Amino acid sequence: MKTDDFDYDLPKELIAQTPLKKRDSSRMMVLDKNTGKTEDKVFTDLIDYIEPGDTLVLNDTKVIPARIIGHKTDTGAVIEVLMLKDLGNDEWECLTKPAKRIKVGTIVKFSNDLSCKCTSVGEDGIRKYKFIYDGILLEILDKLGEMPLPPYITEKLSEKDRYQTIYAKNPGSAAAPTAGLHFTNEVIDKIKEKKINVAYVTLHVGLGTFRPVNVEDVTKHDMHSEYYEMSQEVADLLNKTRKNGKRIIAVGTTSTRVLETIVDKTGQFKAQSGNTKIFIYPGYKFKAIDALLTNFHLPKSTLIMLISALAGKENVLKAYKKAVDKKYRFFSFGDCMLIK
Repeated sequence: MKTDDFDYDLPKELIAQTPLKKRDSSRMMVLDKNTGKTEDKVFTDLIDYIEPGDTLVLNDTKVIPARIIGHKTDTGAVIEVLMLKDLGNDEWECLTKPAKRIKVGTIVKFSNDLSCKCTSVGEDGIRKYKFIYDGILLEILDKLGEMPLPPYITEKLSEKDRYQTIYAKNPGSAAAPTAGLHFTNEVIDKIKEKKINVAYVTLHVGLGTFRPVNVEDVTKHDMHSEYYEMSQEVADLLNKTRKNGKRIIAVGTTSTRVLETIVDKTGQFKAQSGNTKIFIYPGYKFKAIDALLTNFHLPKSTLIMLISALAGKENVLKAYKKAVDKKYRFFSFGDCMLIK
């Protein structure tokens, strides 16, 4: 299976640079994973495709303003640090620019309240730092940091909260679970009124989400690791959903990865937390989810491979071509697709 098999042509003008004024006004393409048939809808039509007793699973991770600019204390050189993963004890895995200036022992100062010391040097600009600060780290980042928007978004974000879901709760992500950006409180209320269950899991999204697969053979790709957790209450609800013959519908590839990591061979769930490197591509047999709401993904990315595993590569690429022809908006601030 070749990485190039998951490529498609996308005009740059279809990459959404800013969010719509109303979160729930996005377009939604509905793709039948069995027939390949598509329908053109809007996001608020989602409720028509979910039945009472089904369970919608959302990722409640919260993006932290993790892009910070500082100076090397020895030379004064400007250094950009993007905090990717909390390793515990104030140590973080970070993406650094320019990384070549940072060696083990280098200190970067961001303000009088925050600095960090390099503890380890990795590949592709990755460094580990011990953060030194006076106060509460997340509060300091709220003052100093910027939202780490994906590299394909070049416009400044006027409202920080628009790169955050309305139900974001657990801080730790370097990127938003973008399928959830379409939801409003009104939509969630209508879903609950229809007796549809709403459940939350957590997966802290890393920068690897946006990186294209850079090996020719898909199976040789080294998947990035991300922290996840699920409560026993949610596990019980999912097991009850299965027992009642109802569907589990994931909101986003991040929720999908949590569910497929935790589910056992018999389709049962239990409370769990840890780090997952699950890599889903065609040939994978889904055990946890029945349907998926997701955005339109980058060519040759692990995410387009995941949805191709669910709906079939040919179906997905044909649907993407239709989306391009009909000028759907792509990627993080773009429109969405329901695979049913």
